[in-house]
Amino acid sequence: MRLTAEDLTYLSQCAVAAAKEAGALIASYANKSVAVQRKEGGNSVASQVVTEVDLLSEKIIINVLQPTCEQYDLALLTEESIDDRARLEKDYFWCVDPMDGTLAFTESRPGYSVSIALVSRSAEAVIGVVYDPVTHRLYQATKGQGVLRNGEPWGLPAVSIEDKSLTLVCDRGFIVKPYYAELCNALQTIAKEHGYCGLQTLERNGAVLNACFILENPPAVYFKCPKPQQGGGSLWDFAATAALFHELGFVATDFHGKPLDLNRADSTFMNHRGVLFAMDKTLAADIHGLLALCSK
Repeated sequence: MRLTAEDLTYLSQCAVAAAKEAGALIASYANKSVAVQRKEGGNSVASQVVTEVDLLSEKIIINVLQPTCEQYDLALLTEESIDDRARLEKDYFWCVDPMDGTLAFTESRPGYSVSIALVSRSAEAVIGVVYDPVTHRLYQATKGQGVLRNGEPWGLPAVSIEDKSLTLVCDRGFIVKPYYAELCNALQTIAKEHGYCGLQTLERNGAVLNACFILENPPAVYFKCPKPQQGGGSLWDFAATAALFHELGFVATDFHGKPLDLNRADSTFMNHRGVLFAMDKTLAADIHGLLALCSK
């Protein structure tokens, strides 16, 4: 089945409705004490924590999206439910993170968001919706229809890099990686070669809003190195923001520069190839050359 432009418009509106309703629920719990549980995940605390709010948010989103699954024969993949692998058989599937950045939420710090994408069986994100319950900022990308920010068309102007440092946006824990210092030194050299005055690092929370931060605060890059251990984020951590970046003409690839494997058959984790988000394509190409440092 091939979705038309009208289909995508309608489904994008459904995703927005689901994200805003779930975001309102999350915001209502922001200053309340919630029970934190552990689940199977990657090798980081951030990938293992879950709360009742995650589950309630997921329920809201499923209730909104389920009718579209029946109408358009879509599969549904959500973080807090078992992967039934229907995504490998259907032409499209919803890819949902009911609350990315749960650890930040439990610590009453910004960095959490709702993320909903529609992904084709060939692993292309054709819709991406991100809602930040703290700032009430809504990002929406629909293939061939541009990007909206809070309902208004959003086209980013060219960025002047004169007297500016390149910002490396880091997930929590990245700065203690054994390769961190060497990688930053190499990246600083690359930054200066591209005309930046240097490199600064910024540790933030939640993969989804980390990618959005780049769009709001250029010049910046965000990446996760490949690693042998399970983790490194999952499909739902990158699908919606990939749609945003692609629709804006920017870079959302794996660490090798290849398309993101957003329908990985053997796992939902992205540790096998890593991810890279950037606005500068030539800079991204040079960052791909740092791959060997990540294995140290």
